Amino acid sequence: MRKLIVQQWVTVDNIAAEEDGGLSFVSGEPFSETDTSAFKASLMGFIDTVDTMILGANTYAQSKDYWPHAEEQGEYGQKLNTLAKFVASSKLENAPWGSFPAATVTRDPAATVRELKAQSGKDVWLWGSLTLMHSLLDAGVVDEVRMLVCPTTRGGGTRIFEDRRDLELLEATGFESGVVLLRYQIKNRR
Repeated sequence: MRKLIVQQWVTVDNIAAEEDGGLSFVSGEPFSETDTSAFKASLMGFIDTVDTMILGANTYAQSKDYWPHAEEQGEYGQKLNTLAKFVASSKLENAPWGSFPAATVTRDPAATVRELKAQSGKDVWLWGSLTLMHSLLDAGVVDEVRMLVCPTTRGGGTRIFEDRRDLELLEATGFESGVVLLRYQIKNRR
């Protein structure tokens, strides 16, 4: 069965979005074809394990004009752009993605995730979208959380976890940049 994997950039103090909604704490250069870093290898390895992305309406709005044209992101951008996409929205009627196939709009993301998980294929990736992440955690459909922990704090903003969750560590990997990948399995899912 496919898994729903959440990936979030966070600060050491559990902030996934600054008070203005920004992510200025995220560090790293766009991928070049000559980059051979362990961090790039880790992200490329992850993107090869998924074939579908789900995102919230705000993340979609912030991404749709950049990512379909992000040639500087190299192979990572190409792979991201060719993933099947679903956008959770109660207002959007369609969700174009540049010259790539449009995303499918879903009004019931938990039901969509359950359907996707029952199908054959690679895993499903929830990209950003904190509000959607929280609702899918509450619905019990999130299997794994990947946190890319940046070596900084913000003190305020939106936290990745705002309630109690039991997690089981799957991986902890540090990179030269100071970013640490923490992978957790959600325990006691519904």
